[in-house]
Amino acid sequence: METTLTGLDRLLDREARLDQLEPGPPREIAWQPVHTVYVPADKVTERVVSDWGHAATELLHKHLFTPTELAALFELDADLATPVHDRLRKKLAVEPIEDLRVDFEDGYGVRDQSEEDGHVESAAAAIAAMRAAQTLPRRWGLRVKSFADGDPQRSVRALDGFLTAVVKRAGELPRGFTVTFPKVLVEAHLGQFVRCLEALETALGFEPRTLRFEMQVEAPQTVLMLQRSADLVASLGGRLAAAHFGVFDYTAAIGLPPHEQRLDHPACDYARNVMQTVFAGTGVELSDGSLAAAPASESAEDVNGLLRRHSALVRHSLSNGYYQGWDMHPSHLISRYATVYAFHLALYEDYLERVRAWEEQREGVGGVLDEPATIKTLVAALARADHALC
Repeated sequence: METTLTGLDRLLDREARLDQLEPGPPREIAWQPVHTVYVPADKVTERVVSDWGHAATELLHKHLFTPTELAALFELDADLATPVHDRLRKKLAVEPIEDLRVDFEDGYGVRDQSEEDGHVESAAAAIAAMRAAQTLPRRWGLRVKSFADGDPQRSVRALDGFLTAVVKRAGELPRGFTVTFPKVLVEAHLGQFVRCLEALETALGFEPRTLRFEMQVEAPQTVLMLQRSADLVASLGGRLAAAHFGVFDYTAAIGLPPHEQRLDHPACDYARNVMQTVFAGTGVELSDGSLAAAPASESAEDVNGLLRRHSALVRHSLSNGYYQGWDMHPSHLISRYATVYAFHLALYEDYLERVRAWEEQREGVGGVLDEPATIKTLVAALARADHALC
């Protein structure tokens, strides 16, 4: 005899059943860049993206010309090295940077006001030129100075001048813009920054909520603030797009010795876990920090050592659910993309088979019986892989 529940189950198609699975990430995974590249404002030119791509390609050709060399350096299976190497070469030629940030904070330093105003104009001109040449990354923006530095007017001045100049030169605000708000030590600064964004929208004639921002989590006070705030995301009116972890400020603030200021330190894992817990299910993207190192020379030993170290940090981030990080040198593009591609390609077919097995109500590979929550994360992982590998 057919029960009522069985009859109802037959009415549920694949899409509806997946949407009802709890808990887990949302089924729809929007595109998220695998990295943010930040460049001091005075170093940003209309060729910055292509220059980084050319520099990374030269290193690749010199040190990792073949898939075999790539496999040896990054400890990849031979059958995985070829597709990873092929995608890497194409990526560096077509889209070396997915997310570009013009930096007016730590990477830029403190300059005379007139000098900074000049770099605001030159950086805006570079953005407009990249837009015209169709080389502007899919995500782009600037990092302003922190309100915690005691001069919020200077921070807003740079943002206002930059936006005004970009719109004047490009005729509109190109898609993909965001602004990074660093060193958030008190929640009040977030509210103040949101009001500044609202005022700029009005002055520039933008649609409401055109301007969104990323907050940087760089201090123990920030982690405590996140833990105490029950409705942080809601209180910011949909303006908060992402939270980025700042490894060096954070590890220095908690007193770690210099040689332990690294992304894979357990103290950093704790801070990132707090970020994951607070922002779970909110739609706020998460990004890990950076490796503040470049090859000491062009020798194979120095270049390969740097690439191997950076790759290990990227793998650590990926394995802990952080699918984006910060890159500071063209060499990082090689290890970033190679590690990301290998991470997603290695398990793609296995994940796909497990989802199919669940849909067909049969055992997966190796007799695995996946829980509904795991199926939802598998579907999300496949979507995320599709975005990263495209």
